Amino acid sequence: MTPSALDYAGPAWSPYLVGVGIGVLTWLTFFFSRKPVGASSSYASVAGLIGKAVAPKRTEKLRYYRDNPPKLDWEVLFVGAAIVGALLAAWHGGEFTFTWLPQMWIDRFGENSYWLRGLTAFLGGGLMAFGARLAGGCTSGHGISGTAQLNVASWLALVCFFIGGVIVAHALYRL
Repeated sequence: MTPSALDYAGPAWSPYLVGVGIGVLTWLTFFFSRKPVGASSSYASVAGLIGKAVAPKRTEKLRYYRDNPPKLDWEVLFVGAAIVGALLAAWHGGEFTFTWLPQMWIDRFGENSYWLRGLTAFLGGGLMAFGARLAGGCTSGHGISGTAQLNVASWLALVCFFIGGVIVAHALYRL
């Protein structure tokens, strides 16, 4: 007898049900907002809001923010909800550990590598944000919305995301 998606035995949420949920979310987002699901533009909006608070004259001179005035919109809420959802999923699945360094990282880099982990995360996040803006979208924009629309550029971007992830994982954990 084949187990159903509801009988998933892993500690995390069923990937089948989560996949269906993401598909429904994508459909609803297209239906109500006429925009694809994505996260990278929300980071630009938040950066613009911070820029307006810290250096308003400089931020107003930037062409991007003249064309795309920064605002708290549904895309910023989407990123916040994704963070809260990830915390809830980890807690509900019993995988919320309250640790800064996962065991795999400790095994590779040692117990006192907090600064290395933080620096790696910061630089990796910066490179991902740069790549997302350069590629015209992030993993959720291309990987979920773009592929659902059968966009060739999104499929190519998704393949490159996976290749990049494999290369970085090998560099960190195999060398």
